[in-house]
Amino acid sequence: MYIYDSVQKKKLKFEPILENRASIYVCGPTVYDDAHLGHARSSLAFDLLTRTLKAKGYEVTMCKNFTDIDDKIIKKVEATGKSMEEITSYYIERYLSEMSALGVTRANIEPKATQSLQAIESMIKKLIDKDIAYIISTGDVYFDTSKDSNYGNISHRVANDDDSKSRIEHTSQKRNPKDFALWKACKGDEDICFDTTFSKGRPGWHIECSAMIEKHFEGNGEYSIDIHGGGADLLFPHHENEAAQSRCATGHELSKYWMHNGFVQIDGEKMSKSLGNSFFLKDALNLYDGEVLRYYLNSIHYRNDFNFSEEELQLSKRRLDKLYRLKKRVTPTKASVANKSFKKSLLDAMSDDLNISIALSLIDEFIANTNDLLDRNPKDKALKKETLANIEFIDELLGFGGKEPFSYFQIGVNSELKEKIEELIEKRTEAKQSKDFKTSDAIRDELTSMGISIMDSANGTLWEKA
Repeated sequence: MYIYDSVQKKKLKFEPILENRASIYVCGPTVYDDAHLGHARSSLAFDLLTRTLKAKGYEVTMCKNFTDIDDKIIKKVEATGKSMEEITSYYIERYLSEMSALGVTRANIEPKATQSLQAIESMIKKLIDKDIAYIISTGDVYFDTSKDSNYGNISHRVANDDDSKSRIEHTSQKRNPKDFALWKACKGDEDICFDTTFSKGRPGWHIECSAMIEKHFEGNGEYSIDIHGGGADLLFPHHENEAAQSRCATGHELSKYWMHNGFVQIDGEKMSKSLGNSFFLKDALNLYDGEVLRYYLNSIHYRNDFNFSEEELQLSKRRLDKLYRLKKRVTPTKASVANKSFKKSLLDAMSDDLNISIALSLIDEFIANTNDLLDRNPKDKALKKETLANIEFIDELLGFGGKEPFSYFQIGVNSELKEKIEELIEKRTEAKQSKDFKTSDAIRDELTSMGISIMDSANGTLWEKA
C-alpha cells in the first residue's frame, strides 16, 4: 500500500505503527450549518482509504471529530435563541444522515469537543508547565511557536501575522505574531463558558484535535497515529498547529503520514460560503441519488481539485448505469467467488494512493468483456455467478453497485409517477390473470410510451425508467 504524504510530498509505502492495524484521524465538521460538497469530498476520500485498507486485511480504527463549540456556533445560538446542544445535535444528525446517503462508513470514534474538555485542559496544562504555552492578562492561553524548532515542517510555510489570527482575535500581548490560541477566555457576560484552572472560557480550534488523538489512540512512543487526514485547506494553519502542540506536549510526532484531499470548485471557482457558491449536500441529494453522487465525486483522484459540473455528473451516471445494466443481466443469480485476477487488479490500483482512474477503467473493461461473453453464451451460470461476485467486491471496495438493479433505475421517478406506474402494472397483472392479453399488451405499450420498461419475473413485474 502506497500513499502520498503531504509533508514529504511523495508516495510512501504504508508501514503502520502496529502490525496489521491502521489508525486514522480525519478532521470533521464544525456543526453550525448544513454539510456542503467539500465535506462530502473529504468524507468520501477517506472512506475509500478505509475500505481499501480493510480489503487488504488491516484492522482499521477511524476517528472523525465534531467541533461543537466555536464562535460560529455561539453566533447561531444568539441568532436563533436555541441552545448550543439543540443546534449542534441537529447538524450532527443531518451530517451523519447525509454521509450515510453517500455510503460513507461511520467512524469508529466520533468525539465532540465538549466531551473532550478534560483532555484539552490536561494538554494545555502540560504546555503551560513547560513554558511552551502562556497566559495573558485576559485569561487567553497562547502557544509560543518560538519554542518549537520544528514549527513549519508540516506545511513548509512561514506564517505571517494575518495567517496566525486563525479563528481567534489577534492581541498585542502575544510573544510572537504567529503564536496561536489554545484557550479563549470568556469576556463580559458570555454564557457559553467552561471552567479550567487557568480561566473560564472555551478551547481554541486546533487544540481539540490534538487532545482527542492523545485520548483515543495509544501510538507507539514515536507517533500517536498512522494517518492524519483532511482537506487541503487544513494543512496550514490547522494541521501545522496541531502537530506543533502535540509534539511539544508529548515529546513525539502526532502522525506518521499526512493526507489531504483537493478542493471542490463550482464552475471553476473554489467553493466557499464567502463567494456564495457553497453547494449544500442536502440540495445535491434532493436532485441526485447518493450513490450517483458518490460515484461522481470519487471519479477524480482525491488529491486533485474537483470541478462540479451537472453535465459531467450526467456523463458519470451513464458510466455507472452500465454496471447496473450488467448486474440486471445476471440477477437473480447467487454470487459465487470473485475472479482472483480482477480482484487483485482492482485492489492493486487502489493500493497505489487510491488510483481511482485505473480502478474505474478496470471496471469499464470488466463490464465490456462480460457483456461480450454473455452475448455469446447467455445461459452461462458460472459466468453469471462470478460476475455478481465481482460486482459485490466492487461495492465492498468502492461503495457502489450494491443496489437492486431495477430499484437503481427507478431513481429520479417522482412519487406521483411511481404510483401511476405501479397502478398500471397491477392492472396489467390482473388482465394477464384473466387472459385479457389485449388489455395487457395495451398497458405495456402505454408504459413504454412513458419511458418505462418492464420485465416479468418470479418475484413479480419489475420496472425501470428507460
